[in-house]
Amino acid sequence: MAATWQQSARRHPYRLLLLLVLLLALAWLFLALWPPGFESVFGKKKVFVSAVLNGLTLGSLYFLVACGFSLIFGLMKNVNLAHGTLYLFGGYIGYAVQDATGSWLLSIFAAFVTMAVAGALLQVTVFRRLEGQELRQVLMTIGVGLCVADIMLWIWGGGFYQVLAPSWSKGAVELPFATAVNSSGEVIYLSYSFIRLIVLAASVALGIGLWLLINRTKVGMMIRAGVDDSTMLAATGARVQILFIAVFAFGAGLTGIAGVVGGTLQSLAPGEDARFLLASLVVVIVGGMGSITGAAIGALLVGLAEQLGSVYASTYAVLVTFVIMVAVLAIRPQGIMGRR
Repeated sequence: MAATWQQSARRHPYRLLLLLVLLLALAWLFLALWPPGFESVFGKKKVFVSAVLNGLTLGSLYFLVACGFSLIFGLMKNVNLAHGTLYLFGGYIGYAVQDATGSWLLSIFAAFVTMAVAGALLQVTVFRRLEGQELRQVLMTIGVGLCVADIMLWIWGGGFYQVLAPSWSKGAVELPFATAVNSSGEVIYLSYSFIRLIVLAASVALGIGLWLLINRTKVGMMIRAGVDDSTMLAATGARVQILFIAVFAFGAGLTGIAGVVGGTLQSLAPGEDARFLLASLVVVIVGGMGSITGAAIGALLVGLAEQLGSVYASTYAVLVTFVIMVAVLAIRPQGIMGRR
């Protein structure tokens, strides 16, 4: 890795210089106090930094949803348009378990297990029978999603539900981002939600773990080989169908966890399934199908675009995400990290 960086620095010194300048500019934007003239143009620093942090945490939520979608859609070539339904159903399951037990961690576990079982059933009953028939997969999963959405509406109604954060994660943490100076000359630092920082850190750890699993383990090698040529992999003695069921179940379980996290940071209500399905599609298209790194980059771009757009261009905030997607498709149709 170090040798690769050294070679890149020798070949493209101006890129390295540009990267260093950008890093220094970002450090100044976050750590230093803004001059009055700067704030008159870009607004208060507290608003900007809060919007960036909100974008990062929203991006981490999108990543939790999209990495499961990327595993299923990008690696296994299964078009699962019931993915948003798994998100909302997992959130409702987590809410019900927490309401009964009072445990947030138990609600996470219950949502993961329940959606993993649901994902395994989908793989066995739908995708195994319709392997290679993308249009039929689309129609079938749309139908499954609509049916399950109506069942959830019947059980939980049309109200909003909030998954309560655990007591140990409540409150705010003071970050080393100076935002203002009070009348006595004391520097005021930004305070930010602790639970959002936990979700952000957990998403980073999950992304690193998934990347290592797919690219540095025997299981990941088998998954990639099974997608490219399942017949050849089966000839080596590997149980391909069990492997695919496990991958599908794991991806669906991650989506269930995302439902509980989304219900904690935001809320659960009818229509959230369609919203997060669309977000997953955009993230995977921007980042590149089958790439965990691409899903992380896509989720980061979409989350920041939504939050910064809502602050600085609220009228056009909805369009910003689609502008990013169109620009990526025009320049690099396979996505930022996608393979040709």
